Amino acid sequence: MKEQLDDLMKAYDVAAILIIGSADHNPAMRYFTGNVHVSRGDLIIKPGEKPVLIHDAFERDEAARTGCDLLPNNKYPFVDLIKETNGDRTRVEARRLAHILEDCHVKSGKVVVYGQADAGKAFSSFSGVSEYLPDVEFIADWEESILYRAMTTKDENELEQIRSMGKITTGVVGKTADFLSGQKVKNNTLVAANGDPVTIGQVKRLINLWLAEAGAENPEGTIFSMGYDSAVPHSTGNNKEAIRIGETIVFDIFPCQVGGGYFYDFTRTWCLGHAPDEAVQLHQQVKRVYDRIVSQLKVNDLCRPYQLKTCELFEEMGHTTVKTDRNTEKGYNHAIGHGLGLRVHEKPWFGDKADETDILAPGAVFTVEPGLYYPEKKIGVRIEDTYCVNHKNKIECMAEYPYDLVIPVHG
Repeated sequence: MKEQLDDLMKAYDVAAILIIGSADHNPAMRYFTGNVHVSRGDLIIKPGEKPVLIHDAFERDEAARTGCDLLPNNKYPFVDLIKETNGDRTRVEARRLAHILEDCHVKSGKVVVYGQADAGKAFSSFSGVSEYLPDVEFIADWEESILYRAMTTKDENELEQIRSMGKITTGVVGKTADFLSGQKVKNNTLVAANGDPVTIGQVKRLINLWLAEAGAENPEGTIFSMGYDSAVPHSTGNNKEAIRIGETIVFDIFPCQVGGGYFYDFTRTWCLGHAPDEAVQLHQQVKRVYDRIVSQLKVNDLCRPYQLKTCELFEEMGHTTVKTDRNTEKGYNHAIGHGLGLRVHEKPWFGDKADETDILAPGAVFTVEPGLYYPEKKIGVRIEDTYCVNHKNKIECMAEYPYDLVIPVHG
């Protein structure tokens, strides 16, 4: 939570945090600005002080809504910067950043950089600041130990926003199931009333429409993969492919609030009409592991042991896992979960990146998503829900939805 940030900055001897870029689809910036339209901004955060937002003057009213202290960008006119840099446009942005840091009384020390910008221009700009502020050191938060660590735990307002996204997400999943169930079957293919095959791309377009109608968006896309593609965990599916009866469909949907706000993450595996015996068996095994892991979740536990336990459970069932074969493409080949918030994947980590800071702390939001994948059999199964440790110190599933494998359709 934001309350942790001052202590984390002091612990790592950080003079300031600099966040660059738009407030839209920029998690670090959005964390402080909320849902506002600031198309080009810089944010300076110092321990114990109110954040300072540098903004374009024609977005001053939007900027004022953030509650940050404001510094209009027109204080640093381009014509003046050109004169200061003797017409060298490659130094203009560096000169502007140096002025901003000076005005915020950051003339030395570590400055941790977050945000979004053109990588080449950003590198050039940060390198160029040293000409004006040689005692400032720009660093990256590779260990996610400062801002992203603070973002790991959510306050009640943040949890409620994610719950709201959960309701939207499961509502759209229900509409998708109803749509598929309402179609007809011809030659083992789902067809519309006019006889045309129903394609994966058509379903995805409807998903995006229903999300938009509910006030959400889908910037990362949707996984709606069938048959062989369902057995490749992050294959999004072939949009041109007609939907077939009796094959596994992995439906993984992870929308967010408009403008790049809080995400939700959810997966179900479906077979339309009927399911092959092997798909039924794998689905039952995945659900047993899911239930076992969920039943063992405890507040303040380390996350990494849940991954190891998942591997053990699947191996007892005879499946290969990443514990015994790190590069396996079949069996269980990913982590049991990940954190969720303004980024669809964030701390706490459960896989190889997990360390002693990755725990089920109060306010943590995370997924539980066991899966089994067999490309040679064209079968993939995954079940995923988003959980949190709420502020009553209880493990909470943030949106409920049935786990049925088979979706009935007309014959």
